[in-house]
Amino acid sequence: MGHPNRRDLGLLVLRVGTGAVLAAHRTRGHPNRRDLGLLVLRVGTGAVLAAHGTQKLFGWFGGGGIEGTGKAMEAMGFHPGRESAIAAGLGEAGGGALLALGLATPAAGAAAAGAMAGAVAVHAPAGFFAQGGGFEYPAFLGFVAAAIGVTGAGRYSLDHATDHVLDRRWVVITAFLGTAIAAAAVVNRRADDQAAAAAAAEETGPESA
Repeated sequence: MGHPNRRDLGLLVLRVGTGAVLAAHRTRGHPNRRDLGLLVLRVGTGAVLAAHGTQKLFGWFGGGGIEGTGKAMEAMGFHPGRESAIAAGLGEAGGGALLALGLATPAAGAAAAGAMAGAVAVHAPAGFFAQGGGFEYPAFLGFVAAAIGVTGAGRYSLDHATDHVLDRRWVVITAFLGTAIAAAAVVNRRADDQAAAAAAAEETGPESA
């Protein structure tokens, strides 16, 4: 009566082993809320950025294209205007598309954040809130893009599929450092040009009067 039954022992081992394997597969395949959240955030933010970039580059969605955006860039103090339009469009469209795909995420986030830094500089004199023409909206997009670039794209991304070859720590440091230097140079140059133009206008003002 107490003698072990080989059939029952075999079924016990089979049940335990099968259960362990199934549990392991369920754990691995179970959707991760963090990764799903990053996917939603990436796609939403990337789509908005890409739409703005295609306005500048191709004139889509009612945008001015390179020529129209270039003239607007000149009026806002970014010289040369055409090259500034191309750089801003590529930062937004390229960075946004890569963010949505989750590919080269640090570089994509840095590029998008750098493009938004220029927009922040333009809107800063109007204050913070968007309803008054302030820099709230581009600052928000820039911070979100930068946060994704630092955090990483998560499991549901091309970075994950390619074993994070373009998502290494050195890529994060290089991308954000390079973007910060470039954005600071562009913004400071614009500020210097505007200051020089204002000084020239003050000098010619009394003479013309």
